[in-house]
Amino acid sequence: MDISTLYNVGFFLAVTGIIVIVIVALLILFSDTRKAKTRGAGVILIGPIPIVFGTDKESLKKILILTITLSVLMIILTIVIHFMSM
Repeated sequence: MDISTLYNVGFFLAVTGIIVIVIVALLILFSDTRKAKTRGAGVILIGPIPIVFGTDKESLKKILILTITLSVLMIILTIVIHFMSM
């Protein structure tokens, strides 16, 4: 891979992340949160080991499935990029 390609991918991901943050902030700002029940979950990845935490079982299941999916995708992309660079 060329350096400019990696730069462009990184820049695209950063801009996409900023756009997502702005959209979520606007959705929260304009939503009616008085009737909503707050739930949440998170994950901390230390190498290949996930530490999952959350407020209820449903949120934990969703974040665990997302973590497993993203981990498998990351492994597949790493293998593909390794073989493309050979």
